[in-house]
Amino acid sequence: MEPSDSPRRKPHRGIYLLPNLLTTGGMFAGFYAIVVALAGRPQEAAMSVFIAGLLDGLDGRVARMTNTQSEFGVQYDSLADMVSFGIAPALVMYAWSLSSLHELGSLWGKVGFAAAFIYAACAALRLARFNTQVGVIDKRYFQGLASPAAAGLTMSFVWTMSANGLAGDHEIVRRLAPCVAIVAGLLMVSRIRYFSFKSWPDKVPFYVIPLVVLVFVALYLDTALVLFVIAALYVISGPLFTLWGLRRRRSQRDQPPRPETPGA
Repeated sequence: MEPSDSPRRKPHRGIYLLPNLLTTGGMFAGFYAIVVALAGRPQEAAMSVFIAGLLDGLDGRVARMTNTQSEFGVQYDSLADMVSFGIAPALVMYAWSLSSLHELGSLWGKVGFAAAFIYAACAALRLARFNTQVGVIDKRYFQGLASPAAAGLTMSFVWTMSANGLAGDHEIVRRLAPCVAIVAGLLMVSRIRYFSFKSWPDKVPFYVIPLVVLVFVALYLDTALVLFVIAALYVISGPLFTLWGLRRRRSQRDQPPRPETPGA
């Protein structure tokens, strides 16, 4: 068989448009949150981070549904997550309340700066650890609080306080804000397991639909407060689930061995 005179085509080097477009949209929302937070609009900033979370949840599912996963998409998504769920929440919290802990050189000013940095650094460590363990961990669970969930906790806190007339320099807010940022950051790098919802069954019991309807109604009545309650319950579920698992394994270990039945 004679060789063809036409030159051999090189493999096309490109990226999948749709999932990476969603990732870019999420990063845009996170960057927008930073800009409006510096402009003194914390509620709008918190909403933007939640929009970034919605787009982040879509890009992976779209990539799997359309079979357009790629190593580029994985790395790009991780970098976008650092912007939307690491840097953006830290700067929103700092611009809204943590920077109001008197001057930067004072003790409380240093606490506010440290709390924002701890959150951002823990988000980076969380994403780096996730990338190195993505092929070996149980996909049903997250090891440590996922960065979108940590961002949801901090931003729903900002949104709820602002919507109820509590400014970032309010005495109660100034005491709670560093705690929320530090706790969210440390939970991201912890070994506490959280349910990932990636193995959600296709069929669910009928009562789930009325519960979803009630959640939608509650979100309509008070979006910020309901989001904060949902985020707080999810954050608490990790330690409770971990303690329950440890207690169950300890009880199984302490049980006496069953006597062997003699053979027939």
